[in-house]
Amino acid sequence: MRVVVCIKHVPDVLSERRIENGRLVRGEDDTLNELDENAVEAAVQVVEDHGGEVIAITMGPEGAEDSAMLALQKGADRAVVVTDDRLAGSDAVGTAHVLAGVINQLATEGPIDLVLTAMASVDGMTSMLPAALGASLNWPVLGVVHEIEVSPQRVEIARSADGFNDRLAAPLPAVVSVTDQLNEPRYPNFKAMKAARSKPLDIWSLDDLTDADLQRWAVGEEGAGTQILSASADSGQRAGRIVNDAGNGGEELANYIREVVK
Repeated sequence: MRVVVCIKHVPDVLSERRIENGRLVRGEDDTLNELDENAVEAAVQVVEDHGGEVIAITMGPEGAEDSAMLALQKGADRAVVVTDDRLAGSDAVGTAHVLAGVINQLATEGPIDLVLTAMASVDGMTSMLPAALGASLNWPVLGVVHEIEVSPQRVEIARSADGFNDRLAAPLPAVVSVTDQLNEPRYPNFKAMKAARSKPLDIWSLDDLTDADLQRWAVGEEGAGTQILSASADSGQRAGRIVNDAGNGGEELANYIREVVK
């Protein structure tokens, strides 16, 4: 079974984030998206149960290979990083087209059975990528998964969303996005870190992708359907108002709510 896991190189959540010219500044204290660790672990467990290989793929700026290397240390067998200045400014849909192009390219070597992603990235938090990727591949999508069972022909999942507990199944190949409730990601030991250095890690540009469907889509800022109009740092927690109740506390509270929701 060949399993692809999509990962992302993102600014560290503890670092100071900055937006310049409508874009989040990258390349400073970037790391593997924390939620992707659960997707990598899920992919490795599937291959441990069924055999095959795990291929970690990402689209990102220079330095994204550091996150790919961490995925290799955590058990992926191979990694592909697509980095190209022409991709700067891509939105979730553009990113999905590129990743679908990578998956279709890998499929020329042998069928891809399953694609796993995190439910979101901690930088954009749009949660759009799994659905957009499924649409690009024309594969079924199962999202927000906290239990997963894979057989050679189908995947069955459990999820809790919108007040419902669902059990769903889809035929393979499929795209599945997982939550951090699914598993506990393994921490790579020295042996795993040493082994990762001998695993294939390929750096591709757009010119390395020959998928005909990809050529129909504009990527980068030109093809983005969304645009950041403005962004500013949050000033932090605001001071509250203390009201001494002299019998009219409810009225004071109602007046305050009326003010803040104008």
